[in-house]
Amino acid sequence: MYGYIVGIVKEQESNYIILENNNIGYLIYTASPYSFNIDEEYKIYLYQYIREDEISLYGFKEKEERDFFLKLINVKGLGCKMALPMFATGSISGIIDAIERENILYLKKFPKIGDKVARQIILDLKGKLVSAGIVNSNENSNEELIEALSSLGYKMPDIKKVIKSVNSDLPIEGQIKEALKLLLK
Repeated sequence: MYGYIVGIVKEQESNYIILENNNIGYLIYTASPYSFNIDEEYKIYLYQYIREDEISLYGFKEKEERDFFLKLINVKGLGCKMALPMFATGSISGIIDAIERENILYLKKFPKIGDKVARQIILDLKGKLVSAGIVNSNENSNEELIEALSSLGYKMPDIKKVIKSVNSDLPIEGQIKEALKLLLK
């Protein structure tokens, strides 16, 4: 099993990259191959998928992404090829939020995820991701607060100064009100 590989991206295709390390080109399936720049060095966190007729590598820029991917592929009926596209179109915090809130419609927007698989994801993972340390719920609410304030036209340095003083126990609407009061001072 590989933990990660450091190498230079030599090729990109629609669903994979070729990462060169010590004159060996590793074909690594990734959610967003075009987010990598050709001829630049990257540290790619890997999952090695082994079956009778296949050995594949799945790569992620962050260790947290790989850990979340491993949780997803343990869901009954959800394999690597179904889980990987979820990272291309959704953020980890958005997916976890959908699981925690039982938002089946959000999960069904991903390719090949139907009603049955979405319900299975919720059944298997609800309540287990936050406690497993995959995501910090404060980070998730801060992300939502930052997005709301930036959409109102506030600059990131101002937002970061104010966020530290906002009570994260409040619902998001209360956090926004409190942040706006601090920003107007």
